[in-house]
Amino acid sequence: MTLELDPQIAEALGPLMAGLADVAPPPVGDVDGRRVVMNTMLATVDRLQPTADDVRITDHELTTADGARLLLRWYRTSDTDTSDTDDVAPGPAVLYLHGGGMILGSVSINDGAVSRLVSRSGVPFLAVDYRLAPEHPFPTPVEDVYAGLQWLHEHATELAVDPARIAVMGDSAGGGLAAAVSILARDRGGPAIARQLLIFPMLDDRTTIPDPHIVPYAAWTYEDNITGWQAFLGARAGGTEVPALAAPARLEDATGLPPAYLEVGQLDIFRDEDLAYALLLSRGGVPVELHLTPGAPHEYDAIAYQSDAARRAMADRIRVIRSL
Repeated sequence: MTLELDPQIAEALGPLMAGLADVAPPPVGDVDGRRVVMNTMLATVDRLQPTADDVRITDHELTTADGARLLLRWYRTSDTDTSDTDDVAPGPAVLYLHGGGMILGSVSINDGAVSRLVSRSGVPFLAVDYRLAPEHPFPTPVEDVYAGLQWLHEHATELAVDPARIAVMGDSAGGGLAAAVSILARDRGGPAIARQLLIFPMLDDRTTIPDPHIVPYAAWTYEDNITGWQAFLGARAGGTEVPALAAPARLEDATGLPPAYLEVGQLDIFRDEDLAYALLLSRGGVPVELHLTPGAPHEYDAIAYQSDAARRAMADRIRVIRSL
């Protein structure tokens, strides 16, 4: 018996895979080629899903310590008016970090996905348009995310946010950055993070040896992974001098980290590193909710959003966000 795709996910993937059948994958190290193909694919897949018409978007700008200007995008439901915070009880918020293997993606490409989360949960999100590798390797993306967390805490009153109820959330590379900023905030003594939601997070630069059971279904391939980590870490990728702030799977002591919600598909190349991280957190006394989805590859929830597996995952994410 071998691993195979969930039938509903396989049905949704069929047309996409057929369209890519004649497209040669970019070679290892080709960041620009991946940006062209994958940014287009991410935007196309997102347009398949319904839009959330009840979500309002406001853009802010953050100037980093090194003088860069970052986009911070604030999403909230249209029935939430924070123009007069004296009349609004402070509530939870989520700092959101998009995926893309550290090398691609953007806040704007994820407008639909974030808006749907906000619409269904009623909880506002702040998305950070962190800088990408290889132009901006580690530690820049992690520091950008940390600056976004600081900004949200500093502006909590005007946004009607309870600073004790701020979570961090990300998928893929964004999940890795959510884990990393949780470690960084702990080590620097704040700002506080109430929970970390890690959606098939990219955590370990040593995930380079193909698993033959996963290779046929890998939406984010081992070649993609090597490219992303080398862009992010340079010659250090896979070596002995990689810090946990770059690759959270390298963490030795999880004590004091925020409670975690973690999910990954059984056909995702991140499966083993994510399961190991859940165990590492648990051994550090961190409460963990872990979901392993059978027959699911990377990013299955966006491609097969109508599948039972995706619906269950979305319901769980919304439940955890609302619990803040």
